[in-house]
Amino acid sequence: MLSPKREKYRKQQRGKRRGLAWRGSTIEFGEFGLMALECAWVTAKQIEAARVAMTRHVKRSGKIWVRIFPDKPVTFKPAETRMGKGKGTPEYHVAVVKPGRMLFELGGVNEAMARDAMLLAARKLPIKTRFMSREVI
Repeated sequence: MLSPKREKYRKQQRGKRRGLAWRGSTIEFGEFGLMALECAWVTAKQIEAARVAMTRHVKRSGKIWVRIFPDKPVTFKPAETRMGKGKGTPEYHVAVVKPGRMLFELGGVNEAMARDAMLLAARKLPIKTRFMSREVI
């Protein structure tokens, strides 16, 4: 699964999840893309599950670009632990996704196959998404 090779700080604050995505909001590499319509934290497991679903559907014929990377560590304390004694340990990594962000791109396949592959990938993600084409933009 995806995670940073090294981090400057092990723990981060949660931050705000508001506003629109300015960066990464257009199709840059492939012909088709999957755009986020909501803000969320997308975990590394969810990104990998969506990528595998797309790869299996296109039978490794097209090229897939993953446009998000989980670089934010999420911490939590163990169950039945009393309050205090500092912040918990990092458990997994998430990608902060804002509306308008292009999550995946796909090229080298026809539109029907790309639409089906993106639909399978969208079912693995916790947010509403929209299939985009380079001609529409």
